[in-house]
Amino acid sequence: MKAWQELLNSGILELYVLGETTEEESKMIEEMAAAYTEVAQEIDEICIALEKYAMANSINPDPIVKPFLMAIIDYSDRMKAGETYDVPPLLNENSVPDDYLKWLNRADMAMPPEFDEVFAKILSYSETVITAIVWITNMAPQEVHDHEYEKFLILEGTCDIYIADEVHHLKAGDFLTIPLHKEHHVKVTSAIPCKVILQRVAA
Repeated sequence: MKAWQELLNSGILELYVLGETTEEESKMIEEMAAAYTEVAQEIDEICIALEKYAMANSINPDPIVKPFLMAIIDYSDRMKAGETYDVPPLLNENSVPDDYLKWLNRADMAMPPEFDEVFAKILSYSETVITAIVWITNMAPQEVHDHEYEKFLILEGTCDIYIADEVHHLKAGDFLTIPLHKEHHVKVTSAIPCKVILQRVAA
């Protein structure tokens, strides 16, 4: 059996495509692929097969993940650039938008001209409390929190928050806490995005 045939039967090409081979093994495989079209073709076919498998078994990410990941990166960059760490007040039934004016009046705490469903700017982040300004254009998908309370203070627009079988119709100035272990989602009912102070507090 020729050396290139042994290589095809060894299973190492799959490891190479996955990035699991050593530097020495990768160099040997690349030299063989350059010398033998059969090896190069096999590598291409493995890549195509793995891509098809990945697409067939892919899971659409929760649409809330990306905006909050981007918000965390933005917040981290701001802290590294020297922003002073400041803790907003905890949301409660007596909270009003004026409690957050020092953040709301900042030029960098603005909604971009275009975004998908949700956009967020984090005001503060700790192990026990996350506070953010959030804009929702149409809806925020269903979720459940088992270890943190989610609280909303509506700043602009209107929305319905569904908690299990209950619907809460909210407008600017309204406050709501989501109980633990309850499925909930948000549906915007205004022509403009619903802008909220959102707080997640460890239970």
